[in-house]
Amino acid sequence: MQQNRAWIRTDILRANAQYFRSRSKGAALCAVVKADGYGHGAAMTAQALSGVADMYAVSLVEEGARLRQAGIGEDILVLTPPLTEEEVVRGAHYGLLFTVGDGADYALLARVSEKCGFCTRCHIKVNTGMNRYGFSMAEFRAFVRGQLSDFVQAEGIYSHFYRPEDGAVTRAQYERLLVFCRLAERTFGKLVRHISATGGVLASEDYCLDMVRVGIGIYGYLPSGFSLPEGTIRPAMRIDSTVAAVHRYRFGGAGYGSYVPKCRQLSTVRTGYADGFFRSMQGANNLCMDARVAEISAKKYDDVCVFSDADAYAAAHGTISYEALVRIAGRAVKMYVDGER
Repeated sequence: MQQNRAWIRTDILRANAQYFRSRSKGAALCAVVKADGYGHGAAMTAQALSGVADMYAVSLVEEGARLRQAGIGEDILVLTPPLTEEEVVRGAHYGLLFTVGDGADYALLARVSEKCGFCTRCHIKVNTGMNRYGFSMAEFRAFVRGQLSDFVQAEGIYSHFYRPEDGAVTRAQYERLLVFCRLAERTFGKLVRHISATGGVLASEDYCLDMVRVGIGIYGYLPSGFSLPEGTIRPAMRIDSTVAAVHRYRFGGAGYGSYVPKCRQLSTVRTGYADGFFRSMQGANNLCMDARVAEISAKKYDDVCVFSDADAYAAAHGTISYEALVRIAGRAVKMYVDGER
């Protein structure tokens, strides 16, 4: 097969999710499946987590729509505020939960909902220090005193830790969120409160509130600054490729560039930067668009593992596991197995 194969263990996805649920002090679990489930396939990941996750989170309305089309019935929170009327209509059609991060977001939801005659649901995003999305405290105080729409139903309020490994920073953000929550609930009544992602869950059970949003941990990795005993969670994906050619080295280089290989046998592996791999690999691993020339002993048509540890791969390329995961399976055929194959 010319395409790479991404082998994804659904049993590991479930076990990782169950671990974080056990650490969350009874809070609901929102599984973050944005960016095609961090490269693992959003729909199949959500299906694998049925009965474990209470809600799913995506980044874009279109991602939420695809989950609905795949038969996912649980609530789906769209983390990016809507930017167009079309997104509001599409999101409402699929019953998605919108994020409202400022007065303009709310006005857009209200205007489109009133014009079309439907009710939209949302969670309110507040800025406790990350400065990405969310109301400032002054903006929020004015917002809750203003004119609100009967066509928009607020169901939750949330924020995001930007340095969960830093205890003092995290505590300050948490306390700031609680002030927002008290203000919000005077106007909207009881809301689902959430601030912890993977790092927040590991930082303290105290931050879990009503719901946690776990992303990278479900796929078997941790944010910077955290560790767990080996085997507590495990990577759920590995990628195999095929040896497409074998050469005995006599002259020249190994792929593009001036590198002179040290081995006498070179194997051309059918994976390249068009498959999402990073071109900054060293020596004989220098990538072409659709292949790499590797100093490994193999036979033509052999299967070889080209990715199994996002942390190690990211460290070798000066990036983070998140970026590696969302890139390297894009052109691969995803193969789902429940247990060892």
